[in-house]
Amino acid sequence: MLDWNDRESVREYIKQNNIKDIIQLNASIKKMMGAMIEEMLEVERDDYLGYPKHERKEETEKLSGNLRNGYSPKTVRSSQGNIKLDIPRDRDGQFQPELVRRHQNDISQIEDKIISMYAKGMTVRDIQSHLEEIYGASISAQTISNMTDRILPAVEEWRSRALREIYSIVYIDGQRFKVRSDGQVKEKTVYTVLGIDIEGNKDILGLWIAETESAKYWLSVLTEIKNRGVKDILIITSDDLPGIEDAIKASYPEALYQGCVVHLIRNSLLISRLSGAEKSMYPIRT
Repeated sequence: MLDWNDRESVREYIKQNNIKDIIQLNASIKKMMGAMIEEMLEVERDDYLGYPKHERKEETEKLSGNLRNGYSPKTVRSSQGNIKLDIPRDRDGQFQPELVRRHQNDISQIEDKIISMYAKGMTVRDIQSHLEEIYGASISAQTISNMTDRILPAVEEWRSRALREIYSIVYIDGQRFKVRSDGQVKEKTVYTVLGIDIEGNKDILGLWIAETESAKYWLSVLTEIKNRGVKDILIITSDDLPGIEDAIKASYPEALYQGCVVHLIRNSLLISRLSGAEKSMYPIRT
């Protein structure tokens, strides 16, 4: 019987069960994107029908004579893989959403905007700018405002939700996205923190947009994770991020830090080709 309170026992369990990759990251991101897109489509249908979802039936018939009529399943492509969506319908069959149009099967052009809306650092104005970029002039400013009002509570709830007390492994990985900030489009790194709990379940702990990378920045990220309920992490793995080790020592001093194996092998192969003088410029961390 595995003793989850014994760190060495858990580490051995991790080794035996080959828990060492980040393969479920895409699935988690797809789930978030799907939920966001479906919420935006719901607001589009509300705007088209002219009344909110939970309005009484007799009142809605007076407003437009048209009603909701369930959903149609649709699979769209993204860089993360295929995403299954429920597309809202109306009884008259006239509603045609702008975000995912009738014959549109690819949503990759809006992925980065949706992911960044979940990341830290996005203000209400930033989210509105993202939505305006996605839709252009195809829907009204009032609909954009309604979407923001619907999306923000869901995003904030996800950002601040309570986490598990113990994670076996936490991965930190970054992707580059173009993000609108202060009226300008800038390329920034969105860091995904993925945790594997003691039962082997994977969960994205959060997304953070990095302005700078330093021990102070990573300490703020790990402190936030700790404040959301994470008391212990056995292994933290990432690329060789500036200041990450110091931040881990300050926030989770008993956690084992493992640098990215791919980068370690790549650097080792590079150094093996260098001369003796050149090798002294590339110290290897053990």
